[in-house]
Amino acid sequence: MEQLIENIGVCRTADLPNPTYYVDALTGEFSSWAYCEEKSPTYRGQWRSEVFQVSDSHPLDLEIGTGNGYHFAHYAKNHPERSFIGIEKKYKPLIQAIRRALNEGCDNARILRYNANYLSHLFEKGELNDVHIHFPDPWLKKRQKKHRLIQESFLKTLHELQRPGSKVEFKTDSRDYFDWAVERFQKSPYQITRLTYDLHGSEFQKENFVTHFEQIFLQQGLPIHYAQLQR
Repeated sequence: MEQLIENIGVCRTADLPNPTYYVDALTGEFSSWAYCEEKSPTYRGQWRSEVFQVSDSHPLDLEIGTGNGYHFAHYAKNHPERSFIGIEKKYKPLIQAIRRALNEGCDNARILRYNANYLSHLFEKGELNDVHIHFPDPWLKKRQKKHRLIQESFLKTLHELQRPGSKVEFKTDSRDYFDWAVERFQKSPYQITRLTYDLHGSEFQKENFVTHFEQIFLQQGLPIHYAQLQR
């Protein structure tokens, strides 16, 4: 049976009986840039010094849930002055994301297989700068809402992990989830600096990168809800 790593909800890669190409790629071909659930926490507090080999003042940003990595690669390429870490639980999109970044020549990107509900396993207080959360699972059924990423406890932890002045960018197509999130943003230590229920009809659109999921939702005629928080 697949073992869970410290009960964080991800199976141990080494225990998978029939690994796919993407599973093998995590610990093989892409192991210098993609870290499994056991390796990832070993760099807690040392991402700048040991992994990216940059100064302590160098920006270190995070994307939670990279999907297939179009935004991940775009951001890393367009911000070579910042180090960028992605978190993704699923093997295929994880490998797709880091491969896209490497194909763009990005040596400032790494990706981790981990559960984003346990960020304090991966980062020390004050280790992170900006954080991107794009289209997380909305968990729409009433009994599922406890599984949503945006919770008061999550925001408290994230706030502690970020440096003063850092930002959080949140996008979703779900009005129900957005209302839920905004209610929790308002109760959190963050300041809401941007908020719109129609990103593509707002003044913020010109700075926006359209993700893969975002394009699908736009084609379906769904508005994109967007908020930016400041630490």
